[in-house]
Amino acid sequence: MAPASRERPSRTAQDDWSSLMVAAQDGHGGAYRRLLAEMSEWLTRYFQRRLPPGDVDDAVQETLLAVHRRRHTYDPHYPLGPWLAAIAKNKWVDQLRSLSRRPLEELPDAIAVDDHEASVVSSSVLASLLDELRPAQAQAILLVKVQGYSVEEASGQIGLSVSAVKMNIHRGLARLTAIIEKTADVE
Repeated sequence: MAPASRERPSRTAQDDWSSLMVAAQDGHGGAYRRLLAEMSEWLTRYFQRRLPPGDVDDAVQETLLAVHRRRHTYDPHYPLGPWLAAIAKNKWVDQLRSLSRRPLEELPDAIAVDDHEASVVSSSVLASLLDELRPAQAQAILLVKVQGYSVEEASGQIGLSVSAVKMNIHRGLARLTAIIEKTADVE
């Protein structure tokens, strides 16, 4: 069995942390940042002994999020160390459950994986450009020019006349052209 100092923060740290948590509960942001930084160091050591290296940071972050969400439940009449250790233990168990659901075998490096970066970037840029348009224009362009609907089909989808859909496409494309021409970083 591990010594108590390895399982829980030291008595001095617990006392400091308790006072920092009380100050944080009273709205002192500096105390809260210091408390989280010190807890993070302790949690990193705690999880390094219990989890694979790639899972340590996730477990620390999940625990700090749980501390943040539950900070209002901390009772200053009790030491903070056991309260933190209980949260850390629960997050450790959650990580172990997550590990048990992962495949046991590593995938071979020979599996070809397509590079989807260009598609993701293009979709993101298109979405941000369409956000610059009036909703009717964006919807008409998306249906006809991106998804391949006919103008008549788009008209039925949107609930506008065929001529209104054509006008929205024309004006929307003109607006997009103007936006793109003003953008300095377009290749």
